[in-house]
Amino acid sequence: MHKISEFYKQVYSLSGKIDKRDKFGIWLKIENSCLETLRLIIKASFTNKLGKLPLLDSARTEIEVLKRLLTIAHELKIIQTNYYLQLESDLQEISKMTNGWIRYLTQKEH
Repeated sequence: MHKISEFYKQVYSLSGKIDKRDKFGIWLKIENSCLETLRLIIKASFTNKLGKLPLLDSARTEIEVLKRLLTIAHELKIIQTNYYLQLESDLQEISKMTNGWIRYLTQKEH
């Protein structure tokens, strides 16, 4: 949960460097997707075992959407390469943590 919070803080702090047109376009979608991922992970952490998996699956999907949006933002030169590489690296770690949580839950079921 801490990692996604820190990730959102990075995304938020970058918004000041984004052109107005992009800030209210793709960058807003990126911020909203970060917040939705954070919401899903927090909700999963407070949900019983049966309810965790659907929330984490949704979070995993949202993380994949975030990856694609960040790649598009980089390709359109909305964000610089150094910012993109840092965000992408952090997002990969968040993805691994989420997938690990899912694996842990599915192994316990069997």
